Amino acid sequence: MTLTIFPAIDLKGGQVVRLAEGDMDRATVYGDDPAAQARLFAAAGATHLHVVDLDGAFAGASVNGAAVESIIAAFPGKVQVGGGIRDRTGVDRWLGLGVERVIIGTAALKDPDFVRSAARDLPGRIVVGVDARDGMVATEGWADVSDVRVEDLARRFEDAGVAALLFTDVGRDGLLKGCNVEATVALAQAVDIPVIASGGVAGIDDIHALRPHVADGIEGVITGRALYDGRLDLAEAIRVGQQ
Repeated sequence: MTLTIFPAIDLKGGQVVRLAEGDMDRATVYGDDPAAQARLFAAAGATHLHVVDLDGAFAGASVNGAAVESIIAAFPGKVQVGGGIRDRTGVDRWLGLGVERVIIGTAALKDPDFVRSAARDLPGRIVVGVDARDGMVATEGWADVSDVRVEDLARRFEDAGVAALLFTDVGRDGLLKGCNVEATVALAQAVDIPVIASGGVAGIDDIHALRPHVADGIEGVITGRALYDGRLDLAEAIRVGQQ
């Protein structure tokens, strides 16, 4: 069993960016060629890619479609996409373009029947994004915080056939504070759905900390800023994940 490393490409206005704590006004631009970035990750050994349409997350519909298409064309591995996917039309559009899995966040809280239906119809293709601030589910591009606990939302999809839960600690995302391993493992142990860790990865120590918990149900980890800032070597992270 391996820990899958998902390099992240976040898109805002067609550019590759990273946000701090999900704040669109705190974006750092890392490049204007998403396809080239995807090729760099592939060259380092990445087999999976995590792509987020940030504008779409706030708009509630795809905005950076052309950029995502260029990434899919450039990357030989599996691509998962999230951001603004709120209905079946959005799901089918991405899958039709060659995306391996789609990530549904806000709609998982606000329209769970849609998510459950999509997961049943498309086994292995739907990932539920569980974004948390202080243990409570955050929605609408993390702009709103609900009164629903993370574990409670996750359990609603336990028998729905979702491929994985993507757990993000919003308070750490883009800040290099270190992954919230404790909360991620707790979620993985609470449900029978594989969990992908996200938010705060600062370096190789986070990969080492998560790797032993593959047996607890942690499938992989998403990393963005640490890669772009040179704090984490992708090839080394992949090696550790495979140990």
